[in-house]
Amino acid sequence: MSSNKNEGFEIDESIDKVEHYVQQNKKSLTIIVVAAVGIVLAYFAYTNLILGPQEEKAQNAMFAAERYFSQDSLKQSTNGDGTYPGFEQIAQDYGSTKTGNLANYYLGMTYLKKGEFEKAIETLKKYDAEDDITGALALGGIAAANQELNRVDEAVSFYKKAADYDDNNFTRPLFLFKTGRAYEQQKNYSAALEVYNQIKKDYPTSTEARDIDKFIGRASALSSK
Repeated sequence: MSSNKNEGFEIDESIDKVEHYVQQNKKSLTIIVVAAVGIVLAYFAYTNLILGPQEEKAQNAMFAAERYFSQDSLKQSTNGDGTYPGFEQIAQDYGSTKTGNLANYYLGMTYLKKGEFEKAIETLKKYDAEDDITGALALGGIAAANQELNRVDEAVSFYKKAADYDDNNFTRPLFLFKTGRAYEQQKNYSAALEVYNQIKKDYPTSTEARDIDKFIGRASALSSK
């Protein structure tokens, strides 16, 4: 019974300490609460009054640029057509929105197609992937640009990152195969052989597996020399 009394006394004492602390620090606690409320209100105001309308404008602007991109009209997709902006302007004006972020992906891929490899790398690195497919493709684009610049070590590194980004039957075997080809460029045929065998074993129904025996045979022959 005395134990329960002691516990009750300790609880009462703790409550008293809390109340005393609140009374002693009422002003500073009020400032903290007001500041916290202010931050929350500012966040909602930014999200609903600024970011929301910006997102809508960005989506409207992206429509024409995406159409030009699908048609391989690279100049218009990059710079716009005089009426609608291109990916460069959209990424610059709406970079804080999801659509502006996606514009970096399209812009980087456009630079890659145009052979502007340094710009492609710089822009694709800005892209914060919204899904597994574009995330892997962006890393693969960085790898391809490095490979074109003869930075094969960097290419291998990013191809491996692209392959590991998501385990699916599209991007993973695709970038495993490209990793193998980059290994061959380095004359690292044993590493290429390992990758090709992985494709044959784990992704037998993939596009890359159709002719994989040819690459396995060549890498095997070259690695044994």
